[in-house]
Amino acid sequence: MSQLFPNAKPRNVAPYRNDVVGSFLRTESLMNAKAKLNAGEISQDEYDVILKDEIGKLVAKQKENGLHAVTDGEFSRVWWHLDFMAELDGVEWVETENFSVQFKDAKPKSYSVKIVDKIDFSDSHPFVKAYQILKDCAGDTPTKFTIPSPSMPHLVACVRDVNYEPIERYKDESVLYQDIADAYIKAMHKFYEMGLRNLQLDDTSWGQFCALDKKAEFAKRGIDFDKLAVDYVAMLNRIVDAKPADMQITMHICRGNFRSTWFSEGGYAPIAEVLFGTCRVDGFFLEYDSERAGDFAPLAHIKDQQVVLGLVTSKTGDLENKDDIIARIREATQYVDINQLCLSPQCGFASTEEGNILTEEAQWAKVKMIREIADEVWGE
Repeated sequence: MSQLFPNAKPRNVAPYRNDVVGSFLRTESLMNAKAKLNAGEISQDEYDVILKDEIGKLVAKQKENGLHAVTDGEFSRVWWHLDFMAELDGVEWVETENFSVQFKDAKPKSYSVKIVDKIDFSDSHPFVKAYQILKDCAGDTPTKFTIPSPSMPHLVACVRDVNYEPIERYKDESVLYQDIADAYIKAMHKFYEMGLRNLQLDDTSWGQFCALDKKAEFAKRGIDFDKLAVDYVAMLNRIVDAKPADMQITMHICRGNFRSTWFSEGGYAPIAEVLFGTCRVDGFFLEYDSERAGDFAPLAHIKDQQVVLGLVTSKTGDLENKDDIIARIREATQYVDINQLCLSPQCGFASTEEGNILTEEAQWAKVKMIREIADEVWGE
């Protein structure tokens, strides 16, 4: 029972009172194996054995640190988003001169995706194998799996690409939105059949929509962020409405997370009404680790969803003060009931294989502290 919030209660379904966004720093063993694979010194089969072993160790570490559901740390992918999108039917990898957004003081590898045919999801998608590895390693422990939000294929291939020209099928953009939603519904049901009950959609579109400078830039190209927001929520709701009753779908809103840097800033006010007020996901993972995210007032638009407060930064190894975090949770209760709040890091620890600039020791210290705070606040 909570001593700080008398009405606060634990929670036994996702999102949990103490949670994580999903990605973890790649281990030294895994990075060494990847380098050998890329150099042709080991085979793909040999690498896969090492990958599964490292995911198994990660699962054990998450359980040791009190997480209710375990992830694969995104160890099976290079990027948090491109790997999934590029392997959809009708989508291809492309090398580009620059990455699709400009980070502060860091430059990712220059790759993107291009829509070349009808978008679809098939059972041969590599993430089917990736989830099976996680499931095998987790055993009876609940799992959580992350994929990019359905808005991301459209945002990356159609909005950020200044040279985008739709293929014949997608000259009617409503057909594109429908095909993306249908592909995601197929993916969702495939993962469900394999045992997944906790699916997280990661999304940087809303972080851009919060940034007034980005909105002005895109407006010059004739792109209306307000219309995009409505279209994206409609696509999300179509997917959520098709989910099995016992599956939880959450969404993580991100402002960029590469090598401890970011690409957008701005509070949630510009998107609060349309996103928090009309999107039917079960919960939102929201960045709140810095002034870039604004205040809690936009949370007044939350309906019955859970809000996972990302009050603990994943960008540095500095450990936050527990009392400061608890004070911020208390501040958030001015707008959302304590039993609609949870706690997590602000983002993953490694949205790309390079990872953020902190140590594994610091990473786990933050996960441990979040569990301890959840114990105090919600009686976990």
